Formats: sequence, structure tokens, C-alpha cells
Amino acid sequence: MVNAVAYLQGAAYATIGLVWFSQEKGSQSTNVYANITGVAAGDHGLHIHQFGDLSQGCASLGPHFNPFNKTHGGPTDTEKHPGDFGNVVADGDGKVQFHLTVDSLDFSGDNSILGRGIVLHAGKDDLGKGNSPDSKLTGNSGERLACGIIGLAPDAATLD
Repeated sequence: MVNAVAYLQGAAYATIGLVWFSQEKGSQSTNVYANITGVAAGDHGLHIHQFGDLSQGCASLGPHFNPFNKTHGGPTDTEKHPGDFGNVVADGDGKVQFHLTVDSLDFSGDNSILGRGIVLHAGKDDLGKGNSPDSKLTGNSGERLACGIIGLAPDAATLD
């Protein structure tokens, strides 16, 4: 089993949650889980970004991770970036609990997600279905609300 984790920090550098990745060795399927608190109720885009550089906060993480030069899409679309997870939904208390199984994440090699950034956006991801040019790049999901770096995690780590 390979596990990875990213602790999401908001603008005040306070940890607001985490995103957990788990993949059985030899499997192409990866389980993605998120536990996040303190965000506005509603849909928020969640994506892997190119870099793992927080020197200028979330802004220095670069564009969406896109090693295959695809357009932005939803998590079940064929045409998508590997880290296009769609939307997580915050309830009325600002809490997100999310689970998704994806087949497009690598934990080694040039296209590894380890060391890359992950961003929770302020707005809803249109899954590449909008009419503006940004839809095919970012899903029009708005400003970067919180972010973190994806790192290798021990098997015993949990979402608590």
C-alpha cells in the first residue's frame, strides 16, 4: 500500500483539513479522501497543481497538473487532468467529507503526484463544461482558498 497526505492551509496558514491518498501496490485505482472544515457552504473545486512550492502561498503552486496536455474535465471524464477531482461539498457548518476512487494517479516516475500541490478553490468547478476559455483550463472554480503539498505518508496515518 502507498499512502500520501496533504494538509490544507488557508490564507492565515491555519490547517483547515487534509486530503488522503491510498493506493494498493500494483493497482491503478487510488482512493482519495478529504476532511475539511471552516469553508463556506456549497461546492468547491479540488485539483492537483503542477508545483509543490508554497513560497508565495497557494499562488506559487502553478497551473493544474497536466502531464498529458488534456483539457480540464470532471473526475469521470476521459478528457481531464489527472488531478481533476471535481467538487467537494461543504455542508451548512462548513464541513467537507469526501471520497472518490480514481484511476489516473501515479506515485512514482515523472508523473508522480508526490511533491505537487493540491488546491481547494472558492467556487464550483464547472468540470470543463462552461463556455469561457478558462473552463477548459481550470473549470472556472475561482480563487485558491486553501492548499497543501502532497507527501508520502505512513500506513498508520488516518483522517482524524
